[in-house]
Amino acid sequence: MSGPSHDLSRQEVSREDLTATLAARRELGAEFEPALVESLAERLEGVVDARVEARLDPRQPAPPAPPMPAAQPMSQNARLALALTSLGIAIPCTAIAGGISGLPGLIVVWTGVVLVNVAAAFGPRGR
Repeated sequence: MSGPSHDLSRQEVSREDLTATLAARRELGAEFEPALVESLAERLEGVVDARVEARLDPRQPAPPAPPMPAAQPMSQNARLALALTSLGIAIPCTAIAGGISGLPGLIVVWTGVVLVNVAAAFGPRGR
């Protein structure tokens, strides 16, 4: 809706407005009824539109995501623990993978062990 009805969209339709419209209909007669009904309908549509806009309009934009913290360097002790743990896990995985799928299973297990240790070796250095 454009024009004056858009300006009315910010107003509320009160009980007094409805009473005044009915009184005007009684005073003016039935020939003015369509104009009064149209005027009241435009005001009600404006109020409904304003309420819908108010509900759909976001109050505040979503806050930005917090920045990712920088990767903390691993200490020498942490690197040693990772290497020993990965080898400790690799031994039973080797037995299971070798028994179930043979050479392809062994390749998968040891590729994983190598990748974990290489990633730790070339990651951020500790002091």
